Amino acid sequence: MRETEVELPRGRGLEPLGVRVRAAPLGVSGHAVMQVEDVTESHRLANVRRDFVANVSHELKTPVGALSLLAEAMLDAVDDPAAIQRFAERIRHESGRLGRLVQELIELSRLQGADPLPEPVAVPVDRVVSEVVDRTRTVAEGKSITVVSGGERGLIVEGNENQLVSAIVNLVENAVTYSPERTRVAIGTRRRGHLIEISVSDQGMGIGEADLDRIFERFYRADPARSRATGGTGLGLAIVKHIATNHGGSVDVWSVEGSGSTFTLRLPDPGCDSPGFEDFDALEDLDRLAEFSGDETEPKGSNGRAELGPSDPDDLSGPVGPENRTKTDADATERADAHEAANADAAPQASAEEDPGTEPRADRPTAVTRGEA
Repeated sequence: MRETEVELPRGRGLEPLGVRVRAAPLGVSGHAVMQVEDVTESHRLANVRRDFVANVSHELKTPVGALSLLAEAMLDAVDDPAAIQRFAERIRHESGRLGRLVQELIELSRLQGADPLPEPVAVPVDRVVSEVVDRTRTVAEGKSITVVSGGERGLIVEGNENQLVSAIVNLVENAVTYSPERTRVAIGTRRRGHLIEISVSDQGMGIGEADLDRIFERFYRADPARSRATGGTGLGLAIVKHIATNHGGSVDVWSVEGSGSTFTLRLPDPGCDSPGFEDFDALEDLDRLAEFSGDETEPKGSNGRAELGPSDPDDLSGPVGPENRTKTDADATERADAHEAANADAAPQASAEEDPGTEPRADRPTAVTRGEA
């Protein structure tokens, strides 16, 4: 009996299909019996559990440690009412941050669960955008930032409205956090081919190229000090990525330092037949990836898993790595157009009191980095 595990690509944005293959020769010369088992879900859950424990253990240290130190400081300052008030305010801040972290961990865990998208329904994009603007108004007004919306009306996507609102709220709040005061955050919508695009564009500091590859990772912060100061958890963009994937879509970012950023959520248009990836013959892939030989003593690949290498042209699993990214003027122009469109489409909805000096920049970078879900 020989056993190996293989991963079969299912298309960009989808997790590869994990397969365990067992094979044994039969008494008849030249014949063998093969058992194929889908282990995708068990592998995914094991990875989720491992990552969850590792990440949570690390992230909870900071707020829990801060609360402990602040409590000790309060005990030492019982005769100083001003100090006690100051420490109490810090405790309130840290406990709020801890509460947000726990809430977002629960949300992320649910999105990675066995049924991440229960009962998808038709969702009006206009209603999603309206709800997002309403929810983010207070935090934006705190920095004198105007949240405007515009673009194509009457668009419909299929999915879970609460999840979609949560994704766009995360993008808008992130834009507000990293934008200077008295600027504008624009939400733009449009139909592009077989996709519905919802873009959130800001006039902030932009994102460095070194950070673009990692901003959708859980707990990753491009500016850790600022994230701590604002109560950021480092989970917002990871939540957006999982929501996009659960809806069969993707999220990517256009950004250049000093020129702002545009995050674009791309979702399938239910009114169009989405062009799928080419079907493959599962048996041929099994033969190619897990050839059985009576003389074979070790499974292929590291850790007993036969995996497609990064140079394999059939590897359609997961994000495009830095070595495979194409940075062309055409790609740059497309992202710059999306950035400008989100601002331009929203312009008619802007407040009359808005400072005319906050018009979005029209600079077009020569490079762009994608961050697909």
